[in-house]
Amino acid sequence: MIERPEPSTADQRPPRPAQQPPGRRALVAALMMSIALVALEGTTVSTAVPQIVGDLGGFSLFSWIFAGYLLALTVSIPIYGKLSDTLGRKPVLVVGIVIFLIGTILCATAWNMGSLIAFRVIQGLGGGAIQGTVQTIAADLYPLKERPKIQARLSSVWAASAVAGPAIGGLLATYTDWRWIFLVSLPVGLVALWLIQRHLQEPSRPKVTPRPRIDWPGAVLVFSSGTTLLIALVQGGIAWPWLSAPSLALFGTGVALIALTIVVERRAADPILPGWVWRRRTIAAVNVALGALGLVIIAPIVFLPTYAQSVLGLGPVAAGFVLSVMTISWPIAAASSSHLYNRIGFRMTAIIGISLASLILAVFPFLPYPGSAWQPALLMLLLGGALGFFQLPLIVGVQATVGWSERGTATASVLFYRQIGQSVGAALFGAVANGVLASRLGGSGDLDSVSTALEDPASLTAEAADRLRRAVDTAVDYVYIGAAAAAVLALLALVFIAPRRFPVIDDETAPPEPVLDQPLTPNAPCDKPS
Repeated sequence: MIERPEPSTADQRPPRPAQQPPGRRALVAALMMSIALVALEGTTVSTAVPQIVGDLGGFSLFSWIFAGYLLALTVSIPIYGKLSDTLGRKPVLVVGIVIFLIGTILCATAWNMGSLIAFRVIQGLGGGAIQGTVQTIAADLYPLKERPKIQARLSSVWAASAVAGPAIGGLLATYTDWRWIFLVSLPVGLVALWLIQRHLQEPSRPKVTPRPRIDWPGAVLVFSSGTTLLIALVQGGIAWPWLSAPSLALFGTGVALIALTIVVERRAADPILPGWVWRRRTIAAVNVALGALGLVIIAPIVFLPTYAQSVLGLGPVAAGFVLSVMTISWPIAAASSSHLYNRIGFRMTAIIGISLASLILAVFPFLPYPGSAWQPALLMLLLGGALGFFQLPLIVGVQATVGWSERGTATASVLFYRQIGQSVGAALFGAVANGVLASRLGGSGDLDSVSTALEDPASLTAEAADRLRRAVDTAVDYVYIGAAAAAVLALLALVFIAPRRFPVIDDETAPPEPVLDQPLTPNAPCDKPS
């Protein structure tokens, strides 16, 4: 048994978060509203694309409405994470919400597609601050035993947004002007901003002389290298061939910038991406595992609606329901995961979740053709539950292994790699799907053109329509096989890289030797880490 040592000096005690009740409930509401800004943005805008393109033009560029936002959000997350550890959570979150709302207002005033894309990038820069900092504040607010409560609430916001977002966007686009899709989020953001200003009280921080220096060169290089590589991944195989001069130039530039980033960060006194996020086995394993999770969730999010409409013959609403059942089971499983990881630990709980997910994904190719809608819906319901038991224990586990001064960086690290995984997955699985379609159809093809052809079945012979449906069915089967392989990669990272027990730091003290991850019961024994 390992006893918890008593703190010998006051500076061993980590800074405490905002005061708890009565202000904590209002602050939790503010965090949920802040996350809603980010969660609703993509789902509401997607339904208004036809109206936006009809008004502004620029059909060839409309995909950058989403890509530009995603790029800015992804590459800014680690920068904001470090800033929240250096400057505090409150200023970073407040600035992030303000930037997001400014971008929202500008989006509503866009005069052409280029201006809308630029303003969406501004929104993404604000969204990066919101997404990472809200997760960090949630960990600050609640002790380890209670963190599943707040995480479940935040997960429920994402679930509700996935279901309600398309409906809200469709109603606004149909009965008002598409610009209201952006303006409608302003009251939510302003209320969240007011509640945060009123109720979030930063812990007292010791005065440091000299003042902490912010690694601005590192921040610029992280942003530049991430943006370059993500543009190469998003546009490769779409705007230009993978082995074309633009693609090779972007990848080469990205690799060179990464090498320069490593050199600069190793010399920086307080780097944006500190080396300890990879030197510590726990965080390194979770980075790999959640990066693989990004690949896993791309399969249903991007390809299942096309499968449901093209193969099963469902309408858009029914196809959306087949996917949305995953967002129902995910937060429920996440909320109940604490009962399991309190008994067997974070690592084993996540291993169980991702093992089940890999099996569920591997079952998808065995669904009958054409099949019934309840079959993929049941698999997605089970997949959401499995991933709920996988993701939340890893995020909570990583946050529990670091002190207050490192929590923002650690949280941003795992969220950053999950976002990178999604971008890589979209590019990789898109190439897989297009390759399978081209092979099955004897020529070039992609999911968009196939879906367009199937929207007008009268223009196709019965034989041609069936051939297209079978081609889509096979392409999506291969995508799910790839997603299952990504789940196995996450499993291997947890089995071979992660320590058997996460080295958890006590909530009340910061001892020199961290307390080990253990069942959260009084006087419970701790196993030595392997």
